[in-house]
Amino acid sequence: MAKNKLAKFADMATYDNVFQYTFRTLQENGFPLKGKWNGHFGNHNPIVLELGCGKGEYTVGLARKYPGKNFIGIDIKGARMWKGATRALEEKLTNAAFLRTHIEMIRFFFAENEVSEIWITFPDPQMKKTNKRLTSPRFMKEYSHILKENGIIHLKSDSSFLYTYTREMIRVNRLELLTDTDDLYHSGIEDEMLEIRTFYEQQWLSRGLSIKYLRFVCPKKGDWMEPDIEIEKDPYRSFGRNAKI
Repeated sequence: MAKNKLAKFADMATYDNVFQYTFRTLQENGFPLKGKWNGHFGNHNPIVLELGCGKGEYTVGLARKYPGKNFIGIDIKGARMWKGATRALEEKLTNAAFLRTHIEMIRFFFAENEVSEIWITFPDPQMKKTNKRLTSPRFMKEYSHILKENGIIHLKSDSSFLYTYTREMIRVNRLELLTDTDDLYHSGIEDEMLEIRTFYEQQWLSRGLSIKYLRFVCPKKGDWMEPDIEIEKDPYRSFGRNAKI
């Protein structure tokens, strides 16, 4: 039987690669590693974030492939994160860490220009709530603060809705689009970074859905424009993640 949530939370409270702070603590004392994450890792290698990391497949997979970079998986779902954090410890991946928090609070944890790249892997497209989309101007403003000049953002998604929305966000804000495909595994793109497949990605692929991928530059800018576009919603999402299509 899989470990229950309470046991997983107890485990993570002892893990030196997991960080979780209450909002009150952050308000009163701040986060001690803000601007000092390289001190935790013991090097000055680039810092890469995985937002909405879930079980941490990408954080762990990238840490294995790229020992010259430091990877931090971020999610609010601690029970899911336990799997990646545990595996990273078992494999002695000293360049992988996990942060349990809401993405909206990201500036509490990272200083300006501290991050080199951001991966957004299979987020909820939030088809009804624009300001909750992880590629909306609200979040792009936060990312541009913590990213270095011309930092890179990667989006992998099964959602045609989010893919279309993000492409339009990139266009109206005149961002530099580096890679764009609506069918990654039939695109001919060869990049070992893109070979890692998450739990949810395997589900979508097994249902015959194509994987979309965007890689673009996030510049330092204060004003971000919201796309004004009507987008057809993803019909299959009304069935839930575990339904068959």
